[in-house]
Amino acid sequence: MATVTQLHINGAPCRVQADAERSLLQVLRHDLDLTGSKYGCGEGKCGACTVLIDGQPTRSCITQVGVAAGKQIQTIESLEQNGRLHALQQSFLEADALQCGYCTAGMIMAGLALLKSNSNPANQDVVQALRGNICRCGTYARIVTAIKLAARMLKEAHHG
Repeated sequence: MATVTQLHINGAPCRVQADAERSLLQVLRHDLDLTGSKYGCGEGKCGACTVLIDGQPTRSCITQVGVAAGKQIQTIESLEQNGRLHALQQSFLEADALQCGYCTAGMIMAGLALLKSNSNPANQDVVQALRGNICRCGTYARIVTAIKLAARMLKEAHHG
């Protein structure tokens, strides 16, 4: 049985000792105590476990850790820097885009991938980027608003 001994998470090498067939989500949550990504459906359908792998939104519950080895893994824990929330985190608060909060990390990570490729998304772009991320509380309109607000915040921070 193959073993993974190192991952590259949130910009830094991270030592692990994990069976390559385990899910990335299990390793993140149980071995590395990175609990921001949530276990939702376990089938890659709800998006609560979304992380970025090489910049692409990926369902960590169905991604084997062996597949992620050697790639850049980014989790929600990487966004806050020096006590300051990332624009996406701040915008979710300002737009009241979270209710129970269970889907929030996955929504933010999907939004991050979108904003890296499209700094000024239309509503339809946001909806498309979040396809497959389920909010059981139904705050979709506020989530779209939050991501568009984050785009404006990032643009202002870049130009201002």
